[in-house]
Amino acid sequence: MREILAERLRELRKETGLSQIQVAIYCDITEKTYQNYELCTREPKLEILIRIANFYNVSIDYLVGRTDKR
Repeated sequence: MREILAERLRELRKETGLSQIQVAIYCDITEKTYQNYELCTREPKLEILIRIANFYNVSIDYLVGRTDKR
């Protein structure tokens, strides 16, 4: 799950043309924390995962690889 999450976070961010800091600010986390999610060194808590899903307008199931439908 961690690898899929990291890959999808990078993919979504690049598709939207945003920087890591822009996503981090919206999610009320530090840039380093968000970088760790994309580098697959940390997993977000549920509250943060919900914020990220809302930000990208996708489901949590998509983010964690339970479905390929956004």
